[in-house]
Amino acid sequence: MSLRFFLCGDVMTGRGIDQALPHPVNPNLFEPYVRDAREYVALAEKANGPIPRPLSFDYIWGEALGELERAEVDLRVANLETAVTSAETPWPEKGIHYRMHPQNIGCLTAAQISACALANNHVLDWGYDGLSETLKTLHAAGIAHAGAGNDSEEAMQPAVLNTSGNGRLLLFSFASTTSGVPQDWRATSISPGVNLLDDLSEATAARVADRMREHQRTGDLIIASIHWGGNWGYEIPRDQITFAHRLIQEGIAIVHGHSSHHVKAIEVFKRRLILYGCGDFLTDYEGISGYPAAAGFRGDLALMYLIELDSCNGELIAARLVPMRMRRFRLERASAADARWLCNRLNELGKPFATQTGLDNDDSLILHWQTE
Repeated sequence: MSLRFFLCGDVMTGRGIDQALPHPVNPNLFEPYVRDAREYVALAEKANGPIPRPLSFDYIWGEALGELERAEVDLRVANLETAVTSAETPWPEKGIHYRMHPQNIGCLTAAQISACALANNHVLDWGYDGLSETLKTLHAAGIAHAGAGNDSEEAMQPAVLNTSGNGRLLLFSFASTTSGVPQDWRATSISPGVNLLDDLSEATAARVADRMREHQRTGDLIIASIHWGGNWGYEIPRDQITFAHRLIQEGIAIVHGHSSHHVKAIEVFKRRLILYGCGDFLTDYEGISGYPAAAGFRGDLALMYLIELDSCNGELIAARLVPMRMRRFRLERASAADARWLCNRLNELGKPFATQTGLDNDDSLILHWQTE
């Protein structure tokens, strides 16, 4: 039997997107340059035209919803990189603060998101009260989550997702300080926070793999979702590779990496999938230049990762990557030219890992890899 599911990178429904949804929070920001979240809406409209407000909850997913239906995925997993709260006190001395009003949680349920990874550098942007409200809101909406909690034990708990077979999919979420997560955000035995890794050493990988297997029953598959590395740059640090390889050797089915604003290299190691950087997926960056394409970066392009695994052993059967682009706060299929650009870029990045992508008839990308 096989298991089909959807993975993506950063889903940032706070700030500008929240302001365009039916129940926006107070738009006041504490950023160095932008003090009103509505400015991000104005920048997006200046770039691509009017955004109809208030948006329906399914609007932001746009053409991605049709792709998910056609793919007949069993489960849908995202890195939720925003607090879901109306709390008014931001984390001190932090430059950027994301939040989405709890009454806008419908934008996640509209896409039938099964589970969210929460161990990232924005989930505590609005303090412990903001984290508590985020956890309660997700629970009330029936969205499983992992990576943050009221103490370290809760933050380490997996999101448990039932599959059509006898087994389950266990999603664990981890953060690394290399992604900008403050050390103060670490969950402890007496304080809330995120599931923060000590480092990216092999010893830590072996230790957390032991912790993950404690929750595993016969037939269960495990995904380790990790927020690591900087926002820009294609280099994969050696410690990330070593860490990911050790997790796979310890029986983890997929390493789901994110933090970079653009897609990064893909590896298939011992027939199991490693995504070193899934890139942004839903953001309000539409009107912000960021790094120019001339520098080799396209943070405006996103990928839907449609994955099929052998449900018995976790080995990769197939991976189809669907290129998307945000326009007027709505995901659209990327153009044929943009799909070719992504294909070529992934092929360059995949050379050290012996992975390649090929363009399918519909301009989606099919992953190819060498088997040992």
